[in-house]
Amino acid sequence: MEKIRLWKDRDKGIIDPELFSKRAEELSKKLAKESESQKGKINKRSQIRKFYDEVLKLETQANQRKDEWENILPLIHMLNAKAAYALGRNLISPTFLNFIKNSVDEIKEYKDLKVFANFFEAFMGFYRLHCKAN
Repeated sequence: MEKIRLWKDRDKGIIDPELFSKRAEELSKKLAKESESQKGKINKRSQIRKFYDEVLKLETQANQRKDEWENILPLIHMLNAKAAYALGRNLISPTFLNFIKNSVDEIKEYKDLKVFANFFEAFMGFYRLHCKAN
């Protein structure tokens, strides 16, 4: 799977027009297929939801405390460690770990986190549709 790009043109603030539709659905289908191939043992909706909830929490903190971005960004990067831990416990697939890593790498400013949170929301909607295993 190719890396998710949040922006069509970051400098101009133009979001990829297919990010919340085509890209989100492609990722959801891939992760749902992996879950089904493992009989629902990985990428459970509840596990994926924990990461989504964490992203929402961080986005809310960043929105409320914009002057403390330097202290919030390391917490965003901690998502990588949390995903690695979940992979080590066979709760998520390597694809989901890469999705988190690649997304975190794209987050430099609050606006990036906001777009990522919106993408994750769209992904969760499609994942609910496509993931029948759990």
